[in-house]
Amino acid sequence: MTRPGFGTDGVRGVANSELSAELAVALGRAAARVLDASGFVVGRDTRESSTMLQAALSAGMASGGADVKDVGVLPTAGVAFLAERRGLPAAMVSASHNPYRDNGIKFFDAAGVKLAPDVEAQVEAALGLPPRAGRVGAVVPEPGALMEYRRHLVDSIEGRRLGGLHVVVDCANGAASAVAPDVLADAGARVDALCTEPDGTNINEGCGSTRPELLAREVVARGADLGLALDGDADRLVAVDHTGAICDGDLLLAVFAVDLDARGELTGGAVVVTVMTNLGFRRAMARRGISVRETPVGDRQVLAALDENGLALGGEQSGHIVFRKRATTGDGVLTGLLLADTVVRSGRSLAELSDGLVERVPQVLVNVAVREPERLADADGVWETAAEIEAELGESGRVLLRASGTEPLVRVMVEAPTSEAAAHAAGRLAEVVETALTG
Repeated sequence: MTRPGFGTDGVRGVANSELSAELAVALGRAAARVLDASGFVVGRDTRESSTMLQAALSAGMASGGADVKDVGVLPTAGVAFLAERRGLPAAMVSASHNPYRDNGIKFFDAAGVKLAPDVEAQVEAALGLPPRAGRVGAVVPEPGALMEYRRHLVDSIEGRRLGGLHVVVDCANGAASAVAPDVLADAGARVDALCTEPDGTNINEGCGSTRPELLAREVVARGADLGLALDGDADRLVAVDHTGAICDGDLLLAVFAVDLDARGELTGGAVVVTVMTNLGFRRAMARRGISVRETPVGDRQVLAALDENGLALGGEQSGHIVFRKRATTGDGVLTGLLLADTVVRSGRSLAELSDGLVERVPQVLVNVAVREPERLADADGVWETAAEIEAELGESGRVLLRASGTEPLVRVMVEAPTSEAAAHAAGRLAEVVETALTG
């Protein structure tokens, strides 16, 4: 079986198979050697395999001479926050929004930022090296880490309160289960919590940011003001307004950009997005005089663009949103808290804030399962078909092709003036991709 390598968001694979305990030990030892740190912060989500993989990873780090601060179940952004605060590199055991059978390991540097690709390559190259003779590190639990992260989140709204706001939060039976409801309640909201009973296998199952329909029904049924849906490691957020309408990352990013711009806090008058962001978002920002900077997919790419340009806000359609003054990575709990704060400060519902803000261009995304997605770059016939479709669409649409960095898929995205035209073009291109890369 092929060993998984680093993708767009760390190392991922089927737990106890592609991503084994042995590989986790080797990754921990290699990270300790390459990063040459005295210690690491290590956390996990609620998958049944996460305890095993965290123990193996920590053992590898200790074998490499590094102490490990075990922060237990915590959102990815909480682990990154603690890394920055402790001045130590960190690792998170999670496969984010994937099913429970998958798992992953992602690393952060001592500034709380995901490792650069060249550093990941060094870690991967060091996987086969034996442990150095000498000191063995200790693995020590940090029971106060959760409360420290909670206080950090509540402090982000600078003493304001969410009194009178009724929020339903869907924790996806994941890492947010012990954080998000308490943070919102600490800030003064009335909170109803869904999917907060992880059993190791129900993470992301029919709930969370990838399946917000449950939340939408509950918001309407309970007469709530706002719904917040997180994913398994709580680095994404999708929201629901009081009518049950679902607001994805593009729409939320637009709400935040307009709010920050109106308050003079949108540094550089620009927002960072990825290539997946809907064309309608770009047009909405142009109407308001807000510039848009585009990056490849991944909140690591968004963060790099924010830092390079000294900007404050960026994000992805999936709900990864980065508030650079407050976080080093996408933080779904922080995003939800700041959204609730925006609603309360403005005195307007999310439905009112988002009404007519983004005139979404019909977009169709097709995931094509292929054995070797990395062959996409050299598939000339695929790119010729993509060019033909782009020429037909002209300025009224877009075509995007990319190999997934976390799954054996090629993602085909088409935007067009009508849903029918987008679906037809995406289906046509998907067939070409499947033929070229599975034949």
